[in-house]
Amino acid sequence: MAMGNHSAVTEFLLVGLSQYPELQLSLFALCLIMYLIILLGNSLLILISILDSRLHTPMYFFLGNLSFLDICYTSSTIPPMLVIFLSGRTSISFIGCALQMVISLGLGCTECVLLAVMAYDRYVAICNPLRYPIIMNRVLCVHMAVWSWITGCLNSLVQTILTMLLPFCGNNVIDHLTCELLAVLKLICSDISINVLILTVASIVFLVIPLLLIFISYVFILSTILRLNSTEGRKKAFSTCSAHLTVVILFYGSALFMYMKPKSKDTKTSDEIIGLSYGVVTPMLNPIIYSL
Repeated sequence: MAMGNHSAVTEFLLVGLSQYPELQLSLFALCLIMYLIILLGNSLLILISILDSRLHTPMYFFLGNLSFLDICYTSSTIPPMLVIFLSGRTSISFIGCALQMVISLGLGCTECVLLAVMAYDRYVAICNPLRYPIIMNRVLCVHMAVWSWITGCLNSLVQTILTMLLPFCGNNVIDHLTCELLAVLKLICSDISINVLILTVASIVFLVIPLLLIFISYVFILSTILRLNSTEGRKKAFSTCSAHLTVVILFYGSALFMYMKPKSKDTKTSDEIIGLSYGVVTPMLNPIIYSL
């Protein structure tokens, strides 16, 4: 479909991994199984943390937020992917694409901030245990969670609006499985320097800075753990932090590769595989890792 400007665009075509038609049914079955595991695992985690009064702690409050976020994030991306894999119907409306972009980007940014908040919670719990109940009080926890959601969603809303208002030209084919911001920007036929600048700043704010804060938190945590005299205490501290650190590595590793890699490394297939990694695999592993 040839288009002169954004007003002529009524739908987009998502053609990610379409070069492998023999894998479509296998991808459908794999993504469906993982989606069901995501729904079941994260729902159980939320339910248990609500019903068990012993788990009414800041750590499980933030973990409940993370589980709810993963359910919402995957529900905005996986069902449309399943339709593509099963029926081959790749079209998505202009509004549908914008909604998918704002939801997935917003929740992704929220998870970045939330993982940093959870690292701070672990830092206070291990490095300052006597004052932990006072510092991590309910009011502070709610404020930190709310602002994680607000900042992530505001960033997503701004970037989506600035992208979808620009003129499109050439064709409406998105070389991705979802309406991912970077893939949609490639269809713009006008100057996108402002969009690139905002995206770069947002990547620093939501990827680099939270990751740096997590790193600093774990330097102090590791230093405190190594000073513990009790072997049992060390084991307990390591087990508490290892789950969060594993999730951080999985999520931030793929997200940094996606948004901070050089242009010369920009390949369609790798982007789609990395997108599946932090969009499907990580949310599936989160409840398994934390429950262990």
